[in-house]
Amino acid sequence: MSVGDSADVPTGTKPFAGFEWQLAGRYLRSRRREGFVSVNAAFSFLGIMLGVATLIIVMSVMNGFRKELLEKIVGVNGHIFATPIDRPLDDYDSVAERLRKIPGIKLAIPLVEGQALASSQTGNNGVLVRGVREADIKEIPFIGGNVRSGTLEGFDAAPPGVAIGIRLANALGLQVGDMMTLVSPQGASTPFGTAPRIKAYPVKAIFEIGMTEFDGTFVYMPLAESQAYFNRDGDVNVIEIFVDNPDRTQAVRDAIEADAPRPLVLSDWRQRNRSFFNALEVERNVMFLILTLIVLVAALNIISVMIMLVKDKTEDIAIMRTMGATRSAILRVFLITGTSIGVAGTFAGFVLGLLFSHNIKSIMAVLNWITGANLWDPTVRFLSDIPSVVDWRDVTSVVVMALVTSLLAPLYPAWKAARLDPVKALRMG
Repeated sequence: MSVGDSADVPTGTKPFAGFEWQLAGRYLRSRRREGFVSVNAAFSFLGIMLGVATLIIVMSVMNGFRKELLEKIVGVNGHIFATPIDRPLDDYDSVAERLRKIPGIKLAIPLVEGQALASSQTGNNGVLVRGVREADIKEIPFIGGNVRSGTLEGFDAAPPGVAIGIRLANALGLQVGDMMTLVSPQGASTPFGTAPRIKAYPVKAIFEIGMTEFDGTFVYMPLAESQAYFNRDGDVNVIEIFVDNPDRTQAVRDAIEADAPRPLVLSDWRQRNRSFFNALEVERNVMFLILTLIVLVAALNIISVMIMLVKDKTEDIAIMRTMGATRSAILRVFLITGTSIGVAGTFAGFVLGLLFSHNIKSIMAVLNWITGANLWDPTVRFLSDIPSVVDWRDVTSVVVMALVTSLLAPLYPAWKAARLDPVKALRMG
């Protein structure tokens, strides 16, 4: 602002009057004289925008990871696991039926589990074999509704067959109807020791859970066949219990302990996956702290921009003061100038972050097409697609943090401008 621009500075105006906004707008425009200041203001705007957008995107992806992993890990493996104490779980039918009647429980599945080696003509792979009944496998989340080929109808019928994950099928080159050989060390006892059990089964169904570890490991077979294959004398390893609300698992556990038909050892998904989800939560919080530094650096840049602007406008400030502008008016002018950079950057980052988060799969597909490579390898990152879930509480906290930082950043430069002595400033000019 030049001396001529200050000719009509009003006195005694209300706070945040029109002339204060007008002066702030002039200071933000690029002119030859203050071009350096305007360029730095543009960089401050970009820093705030990218910081806010990055925070929203990263927090959304981390929320997506937690949601997808929780749904798939818990949805396939159950929420509570009941194992026997005093004797084998050979009365699993009556126990499972009793458990189903407890409020909060929607499914109780008797299960036989064992490790084996799956092989075909093209390769072999270690697998986890799970024996279930046909009615139960159709009710397991992410299994019954995600059959990609074949069918689960007649799963218990002879001859016994298996249902396998799509990545295991691809690894072994198997399709529905092909034979898959299972080799288990838990075979028949002979005078020379335990002989491994080897048996071939037709593939009846291929499912896709969407989590590479499960799709490449799980093999489901009829419960009766799994009991014979693993030498279980009419009993099961565990009863997996699915509850209505996974966050209320403890209340259901208490009800089971009070109403169980026999002594059982209970564990839940929180105990089995505690270290995993704790690590995910720690990573999420650390990422938030690290990326917050981007916003703080941009705020420091706003401070430097405002200090340079105050020095550049020393003469103008002195003229406005001699014409009757109060110190409060000068403070508000520079406060509006600095805050406008942060608020505009925060809003732009908010919009950019939401657009990116909601379209992240499409953006990833475009990047894959441009680079000609698969930037999201599901065999490494466990999930088939990059997840993103926008949590408005996180978005609100990011935006509020950026706005507060943007409001605080120009306070010191604006205070310095308001405290400027007009007589000394004019002498220096």
